[in-house]
This record gives sequence, C-alpha cells and structure tokens, in this order.
Amino acid sequence: MTLYVSDLDGTLLNREAALSPATREGLARLLDEGLQFTVASARHVVSIRQIVAGLPLRLPVISSNGAYLSDALTGRHELVNAMDPALAGALHELVARHGFAPFVLTHGPKGDQLFYERIDNEGQRRFVEERQRNGDPRLRHAERIADVLGDPAVTFMVIGAHAPLAALRDAVAELCGDAVEMHLAEDLYMPGWPWLNIHDRRASKAQAIRTLAQRYGLAERELVAFGDHVNDLSMLRAADRAIAVGNAIEAVRASAHHVIGDHTEDSVLRFLEADFKAAPRPAPRR
Repeated sequence: MTLYVSDLDGTLLNREAALSPATREGLARLLDEGLQFTVASARHVVSIRQIVAGLPLRLPVISSNGAYLSDALTGRHELVNAMDPALAGALHELVARHGFAPFVLTHGPKGDQLFYERIDNEGQRRFVEERQRNGDPRLRHAERIADVLGDPAVTFMVIGAHAPLAALRDAVAELCGDAVEMHLAEDLYMPGWPWLNIHDRRASKAQAIRTLAQRYGLAERELVAFGDHVNDLSMLRAADRAIAVGNAIEAVRASAHHVIGDHTEDSVLRFLEADFKAAPRPAPRR
C-alpha cells in the first residue's frame, strides 16, 4: 500500500547520469512484482525516456519539476502546467533587464520546443552542445525570444554565475510572488554554472504527485519519496516517509525522516528491495 517516487540525478542515477546495471535490473524485477513506482525529475521527458527505457513503468513520470505528467513509453503528456502569457512576458522582460539570455521551454501546436537567443557564457555553451550531441528534438535557435512566446511558456531557465542569479531570483520573487516556483542550484555535472529554473506555481513535484495519485487511485497510499536537492524539498515535505541519499544537501537531509547511502551505491534500490519485501501482502484466496 505504498507509492514510491524518486528523483533521478544525484539520487537514483550514478555519476554517469545513468541507472547502474544493478539498479536497472532490480527495478525491473520489483516493478514486475507489483511495485508502485515512478520518477520525478527536473529533466524533460525526452531525457527521462532514454534513461528508463525498457523498465516496465506503469505510472506516468513527473518531468520538468512537476510541469508535466508524461507517459514514459510514448512521451505523451497527460498534464501540462504552463504559465499565463502575461506572466511569461513580464518574466522575459525582467530577465532581459538583468542582462541574461534565458532558455525558454514552450508547449504549443508543434509540441515542446526549447528556444535560446544567444550564448553568453561557458555554461550556456555546454548546455547547448550537450543537447546537440544527444539529438534533442526540442532545441531551436530564435532571433528574439519575445517572438516565440505566442506559445505557452512552461519553463524559463537561466545559466550564469551564482550572485547575479541570486539577484535575479530575488527580483522575480518581488515581481511574481507566489505565481511562480523557482529553484536555484548547482548543476551536478557542470560545477560553477548554476541554473535558475522558473515555472508556473502549479509546477512542483509535490503537486504533480498529488495529481498523479488522484488520477490513478493512489491517493490513500503511503507516499515514500527520495531526493537530494532543493527541487526535491516540496515532495519530501509532502511524503509520509522522506528519504535523503547520503550525498544530499543539508536542507534535504534536515527534511528527511531517513538518510540512506550515496547515489553511487545503489542506495535507493537497496531501500526499495528491503521496504517492499517487508510490506504486508494480501492473504491468498481460498
């Protein structure tokens, strides 16, 4: 009677941003045995599908920090939490006044598109080159970001130095209040170039899990959530049992009921195996 939800990067994935062979094999076995499990990530479903390919996931995945509920097999969105156009326009003007060129994820008739206007720093360059190498079908160059905001904006992502990003975060908070969700954090794979992600207020991992649970008849289940970073805090605080991996930031460790081993040690899988095995099973029919 438990629903398990895990973050990916820094939690379920190893240092190579992949499922280890042991975790992949163990998850497949547990899912076949009836484990109710899914993932909640800052990644878009395009990336999540590549990571979880072959796993028999029956539940949708939570992507872009709760902006989407998506089918892991087809990539089809069951839910999209996009911003109001006026809010997106005001955000773009504010980001530009602070001297940043954001990446903007939109969702419209052509599907999801990830636009950028220019590259100002090494962090942005590496972000674009990684998506080009991986053949990300969303990536587009735009002469002016303002011209693409006719489609609903889902995420503004800004890459830069920490102090200017923190100033931008504070300015967004003053302008938008609780109309947005924001996360400012270091990129695990690109130290020195943190990201500021800005979403609609409905886009959080906690709210996405509640929606998923209601839609799939799991609202009465115990929720166990695993995480390591600031964007996991909402779901950890909403969980009946919040589990932090050993490498988690201090705020996550402080919010957790239990701290397990590091993400490099298949720690989430080991917890799942022990917890699922210990759970009571229905008595066989006679």
